[in-house]
Amino acid sequence: MEAKYCKESRVIRTSRVFPNDVNNHNTLFGGRLMSDIDQVASISAARHSRSECVTASTDSVDFLHPVRPTDSVCFESYVTWKGTSSMEVFVKIIAEDLKSGKRKIAATALLTFVALDEHKRPTWVPEVIPETEEEKKLHETAPERARARKERKQKSKELAAFLTLDQP
Repeated sequence: MEAKYCKESRVIRTSRVFPNDVNNHNTLFGGRLMSDIDQVASISAARHSRSECVTASTDSVDFLHPVRPTDSVCFESYVTWKGTSSMEVFVKIIAEDLKSGKRKIAATALLTFVALDEHKRPTWVPEVIPETEEEKKLHETAPERARARKERKQKSKELAAFLTLDQP
């Protein structure tokens, strides 16, 4: 498989914020946003690897500004980096006030997906070629995030080994 440009995995989805999407603060419900993030990121991972993919982790979701019912919300995702069978996917969430046209970065997220072969086992994925300044910055800072992910996963495994399975 040849290396692929970030733009080859790019997904852009824009939607409105409806009353059933908001919380008691009249802003977009965080769980709804997180579900949408996982959906667009999964498409980016599949486009890059051209295989089935599973979410390995949601590494970060940073809520920067509330999204209101008067806004549209645009999700932009793409693969920024790869391991052997894993891919880091960046998602940028832009809120746009539909009356004024003012746009702001409402949230950012980083997720890790693993590509699977026909036997549901991890499979190799192509290298990533960044082009824009944003893509280059995310690509060059990815190894440090990968190291932190690996450490966090090990700590999660240690905690899981300590947890009880007893019924409450």
